[in-house]
Amino acid sequence: MNLSHLGTPVAPMARVHGGYSNRMWRLETDQGVLAVKELRLDREVPYRPDDILRLERAAFAAGIPMPEPISADGEVLVHRWVDGAKVPEEPVREAFGREIGEILARLHSLDVEWSRAAADDPMQEPMPTDWPELAVRAGASQQPWADELVAAVDVLLEIGAFVDGCERRGRVVLTHRDITPWNLLSADGRPIVLDWEIAGEADLASELGSTAFNLCKGRGLDVIEPPSFRSVLDGYVAGGGTLPEPGPDWFVDFISGWTRFTHWNVVRCLAGIEAPTGPELALSRESAGNGVRELPELFARLPELVDRLLAR
Repeated sequence: MNLSHLGTPVAPMARVHGGYSNRMWRLETDQGVLAVKELRLDREVPYRPDDILRLERAAFAAGIPMPEPISADGEVLVHRWVDGAKVPEEPVREAFGREIGEILARLHSLDVEWSRAAADDPMQEPMPTDWPELAVRAGASQQPWADELVAAVDVLLEIGAFVDGCERRGRVVLTHRDITPWNLLSADGRPIVLDWEIAGEADLASELGSTAFNLCKGRGLDVIEPPSFRSVLDGYVAGGGTLPEPGPDWFVDFISGWTRFTHWNVVRCLAGIEAPTGPELALSRESAGNGVRELPELFARLPELVDRLLAR
């Protein structure tokens, strides 16, 4: 990493563990304390640092609570370090959810130039269909979740068909696309939005649905609180936004993103080596196992979730 533009270090750069996709470092220089994110290199398409930095700077200037963006390129993102408490993977307080909804409404109202290059967006690519092959390889290499992947193959293919064929309604917005508990901090009970590197255009229903669903559930699918879900939507309306009509497309990006993330982790595990960037292999094994176990249940419960969470 070339960090010469960040000033003279006053302490050794320290690794901050826990990232599911990239690697984070804390760097203190004569210019202050910085968060240095080393992007993974095995991404399907390159990051779009110029576009994302432009969006982040506009959001920061508009007062959206987030770390100040410093610099970005295709390998390293740098922000001013911010302190805050981790947000647990459990349903958020309704006041917290409303503030997230208001943040999204403000973000969606910004007028920011964005290079429209759909081919550069992995979320626009067809869903993976090589699950049967991966299941055979997982069994041969004795992955701990191999039997679960074999059992899930048909459902994972059904998920892919659902995502590829789902009608997307409502307007397209320029947005964060990844607001989850692990991409938030809490400072005095109020949210700070982190990790903007996959920001881009999304259908409004899908962005609201994935954000609200991430913030209304615990780890796994055993705990889902509709009031936490609806608090995000209430905040969006209070911030001047208009809600799309309810339907399964509210959850399509959540399911798509989780399925693609599971596929990526499965492939990493089958390679069987520690990659120079991205999460450690043990964390990829955990993420792959969680996905192949829980995605079939999520897909089976989709009609229930539409009725339970979007009923007004």
